[in-house]
Amino acid sequence: MLKFDENQSLSQFQDFVNKIYGLPDDRLYSIWDLLTQQQRFAMRALKGIRKGDKEKLKTNLLISFSWLMAIANRLHIDLEEEVWRRFPAMCSYCGSSSCFCKKIKPSERQKVKIDSSLKPQNLIQSQKMFSVIYPPEGRTLAEAGVHLAEEMGEVSEAIHNFLGQHIQKQFDEIKLEMADYVSCVMGIANSAEINVARELSKIFYENCHICHKLPCACNFNSVASIKT
Repeated sequence: MLKFDENQSLSQFQDFVNKIYGLPDDRLYSIWDLLTQQQRFAMRALKGIRKGDKEKLKTNLLISFSWLMAIANRLHIDLEEEVWRRFPAMCSYCGSSSCFCKKIKPSERQKVKIDSSLKPQNLIQSQKMFSVIYPPEGRTLAEAGVHLAEEMGEVSEAIHNFLGQHIQKQFDEIKLEMADYVSCVMGIANSAEINVARELSKIFYENCHICHKLPCACNFNSVASIKT
């Protein structure tokens, strides 16, 4: 039996998803199917924001997050590493440990020096890091949701471009956009006071969160019929 522990890291969660869902994902889903599922649950999370339903927001946001791990696994992207490169305890644009983009309006990304000693060791620390870089009081939950929707589209566009031409620069863009998407998930979680690691441990306490088997035995139709 496998379970996700709340003290584990983003990399460990990605590996957990691979062990539970890697086999059925490879057999049943194209990359476009994985994207559809990730977007499907993300949109339900946004609906939770609109309706003021925190439970709906929480459940769907985290399921969408797990589908993002499946996409990263399919593309062999180490998301923890890419998130750290993009957000080394500072804003990826203004280079400040607490984002000042709204005030200084930088015209280009700043070059930054990465201090590896500041790298989060688990998901709890990752979420706290993002709360420092982008304080939740700096924007509303609805604004955080709009940003997530924007980044969701950019992840899809980056994957579409790469699979059309297979250029390395386009693949690098996928890694950047996926890191941005993770930051948006954490942003929403911080605004809604959702402890990502703890809630993931509650959802994934025994293998697949639906069938509870290892590997997951849910078929394509049963996944398509899930309503949360």
